[in-house]
Amino acid sequence: MIWTLPNILTTLRLLAAPGVAVLFLFVARPLADWLALIFFAGAAITDWIDGYLARSWGQESKFGAMLDPIADKAMVAIALLVLCVFSTLGYTILLPAVLILFREVFVSGLREFLGDTAGTLKVTQLAKWKTTAQMVAIATLFAHGILFHARIEATAGMDPAMIEAILSGLEPDEAGLRLREMAMTGIGWLGVALLWLAAALTVITGFDYFRKALPFLKGAK
Repeated sequence: MIWTLPNILTTLRLLAAPGVAVLFLFVARPLADWLALIFFAGAAITDWIDGYLARSWGQESKFGAMLDPIADKAMVAIALLVLCVFSTLGYTILLPAVLILFREVFVSGLREFLGDTAGTLKVTQLAKWKTTAQMVAIATLFAHGILFHARIEATAGMDPAMIEAILSGLEPDEAGLRLREMAMTGIGWLGVALLWLAAALTVITGFDYFRKALPFLKGAK
């Protein structure tokens, strides 16, 4: 039976991937950032849950094995695209995002070419760490978007407490604004650093897969 609970969770994760992009087209920020973070975190959690349930309940299937990596790659690729377009840190994350996407396409092409021998490119422990680093980095960058646009609202006079303070003749809470600024900047650069770490792991694992596939690529067609 195809529609087991693990496969349903995997399918929902796949459908959530384009949903992240749609949010930024139709929902105001920072609400779009909040929802994107929730979508992405939910997808990352179900990635672990559906695999655990499939193994525990003996419901592993070819359909799930096919769909699971597609859902993972779609979520990461679309989230990176959204961040490169909408994040104020876009220029700092463009190169690691390109490296990650290039590696995913390259390895997928290798697996498709190898066909029945694609088992040679089994997922390694380092590749799992790479995926974890990607997920944490992207979630952190969405959190930066939340803080950034919350700060814009505050400094634009949309924060109710600040409006009341100004109308009362008091100075705005500069210490509070400075704290928000520091938190926003720190989280932003943490996300950038984590994404570069993920990109480095991505390049290393991609080269490892290519090295393993090389014996099957030699000789005439």
